[in-house]
Amino acid sequence: MDSSVEIRVLTTPQELFAAAAEAIAQLAMEAVAERGRFTLALSGGSTPKSLYTLLATNARTSLPWDRMFFFWGDERHVPPNHPDSNYRMVNEAMLSKVPVPVENVFRIKAENRDAASAAQEYEQTLRKFFQQESGIPNFDLILLGMGPDGHTASLFPGTAALQERSRLVVANWVEKLKTNRLTFTLPVLNAARCVIFLVSGIDKAAVLKTVLEDDVPGEQYPAKLVRPSAGKLIWMLDRAAASALSIQSR
Repeated sequence: MDSSVEIRVLTTPQELFAAAAEAIAQLAMEAVAERGRFTLALSGGSTPKSLYTLLATNARTSLPWDRMFFFWGDERHVPPNHPDSNYRMVNEAMLSKVPVPVENVFRIKAENRDAASAAQEYEQTLRKFFQQESGIPNFDLILLGMGPDGHTASLFPGTAALQERSRLVVANWVEKLKTNRLTFTLPVLNAARCVIFLVSGIDKAAVLKTVLEDDVPGEQYPAKLVRPSAGKLIWMLDRAAASALSIQSR
């Protein structure tokens, strides 16, 4: 286990979501105090959805919404009103219910018929916002989940995007899904000031142990490749997801 990795185990999914909400609130306040804004890249999936719902409804997690800027770490190649759209999920669970200015929300325009063009357009959106013609932007926080195959964002095992070193956003062909996914690349994930993985459920226990404790190639379990070079890496787990980890890791 890498000593630079922080692992927080909460008893229940509800406690996990509450702890994640508090962590986001703290990071947001610190970023606004230091830099005047909080840049956040969001994840899709059922676990983050519960977090977004809590952020939108729980007064304890009051946030500086007008200073928060929302992006997406990955997106399905579908229109924004499609049931599979990550943007749609986040908008329905949180963004439509909170006082965030519409100009602070930067969705991936995945309805573009050409996935590569949609990825290039979002990369230009990032470069314009962060005022970086070259180099890698530093998000204050990137939220990630992990699939049962060890994928994160839309970086799937054995896919071409895992080898990308200069692009910020790519269209990644996922053979087992027979579709392109739009995704941040590893350089973007690893340039973040903080990355938080949210993992819940017994179905993730075995792969989580492999990712955190076993000596396996990162190309087979892409979540292993997320290691911010100068930022924090936090795994927030419920007890079920953490159940296969060694005693030393809990």
